Amino acid sequence: MADWQGPPLERLVRRAETLAGSWGARARLSTTLGQERAILRLFGVHGLDGSGQPLAGRAVDRYMSGRSGRLAAGIALPFAMGLLEYDLGPQELALDAASGAVDLGMEAELLSESDRRATAESEATRLAEAALDRIDANRTARRELVDVMGDPGRPWIGASLVDSSIERALQEASELVGASADLVRVRVPLGRELAEQLEDAGVEVSTRQARTTGEPTPVGSQRGLADLRATLDEAAAQRRAYVRLATAAPALSAPEQAVVAAFERIDVMEADPVGEIVEQGVDPDRAIADHAFAHWLLQRAGVQLLVGAGPLVVAPDLVRGFPSDTATRSGRALAMQLLSVILARRNGFAADQVIVDALPAWIWDEPEPATQAIAAVAVRRAALPDHQLSFREPEQPSSRGANAWPFVLGAALPFAAMSTARGAGSALVLRAPGAGVRERIVSGRVVARVANELADAMERPGLRGSALDQARAIVAAAESILQRLADEGWSAVLGQPLGGADRGRLGADAVVERSEAFDPFDRRLGANLGR
Repeated sequence: MADWQGPPLERLVRRAETLAGSWGARARLSTTLGQERAILRLFGVHGLDGSGQPLAGRAVDRYMSGRSGRLAAGIALPFAMGLLEYDLGPQELALDAASGAVDLGMEAELLSESDRRATAESEATRLAEAALDRIDANRTARRELVDVMGDPGRPWIGASLVDSSIERALQEASELVGASADLVRVRVPLGRELAEQLEDAGVEVSTRQARTTGEPTPVGSQRGLADLRATLDEAAAQRRAYVRLATAAPALSAPEQAVVAAFERIDVMEADPVGEIVEQGVDPDRAIADHAFAHWLLQRAGVQLLVGAGPLVVAPDLVRGFPSDTATRSGRALAMQLLSVILARRNGFAADQVIVDALPAWIWDEPEPATQAIAAVAVRRAALPDHQLSFREPEQPSSRGANAWPFVLGAALPFAAMSTARGAGSALVLRAPGAGVRERIVSGRVVARVANELADAMERPGLRGSALDQARAIVAAAESILQRLADEGWSAVLGQPLGGADRGRLGADAVVERSEAFDPFDRRLGANLGR
């Protein structure tokens, strides 16, 4: 056994489990604006209000109005009380609440009466059960369709859509399936909360979920994804092989996108709480709480989670005044990825439901990219033996990275296939979108087939030379950054903010500990309910 495995790797995983365990326990006791919006969506609220803004968000914002006490108590019971008091459906009540015609604060006051509260709890439970019935039906439908159409062999070869409008995107998706794509990926536009916070911080936002009435509906919206799901099913039936639909969720949107994934039969959702914290500036408590809710819902729906290869952590380098080497950056990315994967596992995901990106995007432009990639894959395969790996082609690589990618992929894939765990291996090869994607899908399939044959034809190899040195350094760097994170907190990864106080983290003002014990979805029953 190589000296980077055994005790060093075991210590690394234990450190990640300890940190993720403490964060996850607190997150499950918290709620956020994103969770409350998701609850209204689960209750049946959808679409836009009269001003063209997402209705669930407008209703939540109107009720909460920046009051942390209302956020802590949640919107479920006041909303259920309003349904009974005004004899309205969820959509109608949400429209009235968003416009100010109904003040849910008055309904919240009625909850102090025990009989009124009991009826509100009963109504909220009824709505929750209806939502879970819909989710369970979609999970069953997916299984039946895969059985009928057939499941293409792994790794699946996929690509992202380029067009954002529904009409053009549906045509593009059909063409990708015609080119034998097994998976189609869609980027979800920014949500209104994130867009507004970015604009307040002076960041220009070009794509917004909070669009105005009359603008084209983006394919990443719930309506667009529903249309895309139907198009893919039709194309898959003609091809006689199931085609998966994947979404990439932006920051501060994980709970709502989990609802969309569950309701519209999304197969894979790309979401990474630690990536949101490090790369997108989201408050740690907010990100981890949002994803705890999303994890519960996704695993109930049978949606697979795709976790990125880990963010680029540069704060320690800024303190020192010079950059770290490739192995150190790769080790830090691995450590952050381990935290996200372990959070998902502790929130109820089984190993086969969590797909793990094998390689950071920047590794292709490093010296000796094949050596770097083989070491990174070998370490991930050893640290996460039960998980399937994915390989993502950089969307904007340098000319050197673009030329090297197919060959490095072919070198690294056999190492991903060599797992002692049943069912582990490579789940996905995601080709970059744009011109020539049809040909790249075909070539990706050839590379994957040859790599699988190579893995079957030889014994599991060990690392030596510079790849072995790289693996040792990756594990050491990963353990070091986790130790610093445990000792110093998030400043070890994020750096010290100006003025010595952590101001301006996205979503920090919209996460609180729950004060309401009643949960209409009764998530305490266990994360694996319904699997």
